[in-house]
Amino acid sequence: MSDTNKNMQKSTVQKNLMNEKTTSDNVNTTKKRRSALSIMGSLIGLVKPLIHIMLAAIILGTAGYLCAIFLTILAGQVIVHGLIAGGATNTAIGTVLTETVTSGNVATEAGTITVKNMWLINTPVKTIITVMIIIAVLRGILHYAEQYCNHFIAFKLLAIIRHKVFAALRKLCPAKLEGRDKGNLISIITTDIELLEVFYAHTISPIAIATLTSLIMVFFIGRYHWLAGLLALAAYLIVGVVIPMWNGKRGSQMGMEFRTNFGELNSFVLDSLRGLDETIQYDQGEKRKEQMSERSRSLAGMQEKLSKMEGAQRSFTNLVILLASFGMLALTVWLYGKGEIGFEGILTCTIAMMGSFGPVVALSSLSNNLNQTLASGERVLSLLEETPMVEEISGGVDIRTASGNIPVVSENTGKEESRASVFSGAEAQHVTFAYENETILDDYSLKLEPGKITGIHGASGSGKSTLLKLLMRFWDVNQGSVSVDGEDVRKIPTRHLRDMESYVTQETHLFHDSIANNIAVGSPGASREAIIEAAKKASIHDFIMKLPKGYDTEVGELGDTLSGGEKQRIGIARAFLHDSPLILMDEPTSNLDSLNEGIILKSLREASEKKTVVLVSHRKSTMNIVDTVFEMKDGRIS
Repeated sequence: MSDTNKNMQKSTVQKNLMNEKTTSDNVNTTKKRRSALSIMGSLIGLVKPLIHIMLAAIILGTAGYLCAIFLTILAGQVIVHGLIAGGATNTAIGTVLTETVTSGNVATEAGTITVKNMWLINTPVKTIITVMIIIAVLRGILHYAEQYCNHFIAFKLLAIIRHKVFAALRKLCPAKLEGRDKGNLISIITTDIELLEVFYAHTISPIAIATLTSLIMVFFIGRYHWLAGLLALAAYLIVGVVIPMWNGKRGSQMGMEFRTNFGELNSFVLDSLRGLDETIQYDQGEKRKEQMSERSRSLAGMQEKLSKMEGAQRSFTNLVILLASFGMLALTVWLYGKGEIGFEGILTCTIAMMGSFGPVVALSSLSNNLNQTLASGERVLSLLEETPMVEEISGGVDIRTASGNIPVVSENTGKEESRASVFSGAEAQHVTFAYENETILDDYSLKLEPGKITGIHGASGSGKSTLLKLLMRFWDVNQGSVSVDGEDVRKIPTRHLRDMESYVTQETHLFHDSIANNIAVGSPGASREAIIEAAKKASIHDFIMKLPKGYDTEVGELGDTLSGGEKQRIGIARAFLHDSPLILMDEPTSNLDSLNEGIILKSLREASEKKTVVLVSHRKSTMNIVDTVFEMKDGRIS
C-alpha cells in the first residue's frame, strides 16, 4: 500500500505540474486571443482544395437570392403595369401602351401618376406571371444546389480536420498530453469540430453571397436615384456588418468561456463515470450529483445569457430593417414629389429594399452562433498549431518483417544474424531531466549490456519509470544523452526506434475489442499462432481458453471485464509479440500473484538469450532473475 500511495503521489505531482502548464497556456491564450477575422482566415485557408465547389456554391446562392428578390420586384411591376393599363383604358390614351415609351403621365381614377424608367411596359401581364413562376421554381433548385455544395464542403473538411487533429495529438503524445484535461480534448475532437460545420456550411458562402447580392441591389436601386442606392448601401452595412461585429465583440469572450466550461463538464462526467464504484462505496453520490448540477446550472446560465444576447440582436436587426424600409419609402416619395423619380421608382425601390434583406439577415444571424463557432475554431486551431515537446524524426524503414527480425551482417562473425543477435545494447550518459522545475534524474549514467537482463530497483518516485520513457524518447533529456544500439535516440527515426523497443507500462490500456486484437497491437497482422505463443509466454493463454469465445472475447470498455493482473499479462503478451531486441518493463508483475509472476519471469529469462531486457520494479522478488541490479535513489544509481 505504501508503494502504491507513493506511485499515486508521484503521478499526482506530474499531473499537477502539467496541469499548471496547461492552465498557464490557457491563460495566455485568453490574453492573446486572435481576432475573429484571423480565426476565420485560418479556417477559410483549409478550403483551398475545395475552392471550386465553394465558388459554385457562392454563384448558385447569389443567383437563388436574386431570384427571390426579383420575384417580389416583378410583382410590383405587375401592380404598376396594371395601374398604367387601367389608366390608359379609362382615359383613352391607349397609344401610350403601344409605343415604346417608358415615361410620361398616366391618368387614373385616383388622379395622374408620373412614370419614369418603366421597364416591362410592353410585356403582357401573363408573360410576367409566367416568368415569376419560372423564377420561383428556379429559386428552389438553386437553393438546394447551394446547400448541397456547402454541406459537401463542410463534411469533407470536417473529415480532413479530424485527421489533422488526430495526427497532431499523436505528435503531442505523450509528453505534451501528460496530465492534460481529457474531457476538454474529447470536447475538441467531437463538439468543437462538429460546430465548424456551421462555419463551413452556413458562414463562408453566406458572407460572399450577402456581399455580392447587396452590391447588385445597391446598383439596381441606385439606377432610380443615387440617394436611394446610398440608403440601401447604408442599411446593408448596418445589418450585415455593424450589428454582427458589435454582437460578436460583445459575446466572443462569453462564447469561449462557454466552450471551455462545456469541456470541463465533459471531463467531470467522464471522471464521475470512471470512479462510479468508489462513489457508491464511499457514499459520495449526492455530493457528485450536486457538483454536476452546479456545473450544469452555471453552463445553463451562460447559455441563457447568450440566448438573451441573440434575442436582443434579432430584435435590433428587425428594427433596423423596418426603419430602412420606411426610410426608403419616405425618401422615394420625397424624390417623387420633386419629380426626380417616377411612381414605379417608389414602388420598386421600396419593394426591393424590403425583399433584399434576406442575405444580410442570414449574415447577421450568424453572429448569434458565430461566437461559439469561432471559439471552437480557435480551440481546434490552437491544438493544430501546438508545438510538440519531442519532434518526431521521419525516415527509416521497419527493422522487422512479419516473420521476425530481418537478417543483418554481424561485424564479428561476418554471417547473417537477426537484428536482436547483433543488438549492441543501450546507454544513458550523464543524463539530467526535470518535469518543469522538479529534477527527476541528476547526472545519471547507466549501461545496458546486450543479451542481459538489467534490473533497476528503487522506491517509487526515484526516477525508474522516467528512465524508460527517455529510452522510448517520450521526452528528451535536458542534459546528457540516451543512446540505443549505439546511436543517440534524438537521431534515430521515430518509427525505427519504436520497432527496436517493446515497452510494458504499469497500467495496460486495452481497446474495446477482442483479446486477440488487443494482443495484436504489438504486431499488426500477426498470425493467430504468433498471438497464442505470445499469450503463453505471458501466462494468459489458459485463462483465455476458459472464456466462452476464447481469443475472440470482447474485453469491454477500457478492459473493464478483466482484472488488473489479466490486463497486465495481455500487455506483456503484446511486448513478446512485438519481438524487438530491447524490452522495457515497468513494474510488469505489480498486479500478479507469485505463481504468475514466476511463470512470466521464467519466460523473460528464456527470452533474454536473444533480447536485452530492462526490468524496473520495487519488488525484490522480481530482481531474482536479473543479471545485474542497480539501486536507484533520488535519480542516481548506486
